[in-house]
Amino acid sequence: MTTHPFERSHSIVIAATPAAVFDYVTNPKSWPQWLPSSHQIDCDDRPMRFGDNFHEHWSTRTGPVSLDWLVIACEHPRLWIGLTQIDFMGPIVVQYICEPVDGGTKFIRTMRNPARPKAPTDEMIARMDDEAALGLGNIKRNVEREFV
Repeated sequence: MTTHPFERSHSIVIAATPAAVFDYVTNPKSWPQWLPSSHQIDCDDRPMRFGDNFHEHWSTRTGPVSLDWLVIACEHPRLWIGLTQIDFMGPIVVQYICEPVDGGTKFIRTMRNPARPKAPTDEMIARMDDEAALGLGNIKRNVEREFV
């Protein structure tokens, strides 16, 4: 079977410490506050660490999706990687990096789909980019409001 590896990264500078940004974004209970497609998270209300599992209720244009996540890397407050699987898209790997910069933290969110059955269309990529821009703006606003 032919697959189409896909990767997309987006970043923003947030006026807060790397630890504040990291702890916010790695607590999946915060995801519905900033990620429009995330509707409900089943887990403890805390940052997820290496080996933790959690469940996300997510939506796509075709309907609801249930995602079981596993944290496969966690180096507080710098790197976090989560892995899930969707039948129609294959594995999804989400990576967060928090880099200290003058004035705060550069937060980088990368989404990888290493074995996508079909390449995304330009319209799909534009929707992903729009949702990422909205999500990063929400993270910035929420973290700066709470921690600054």
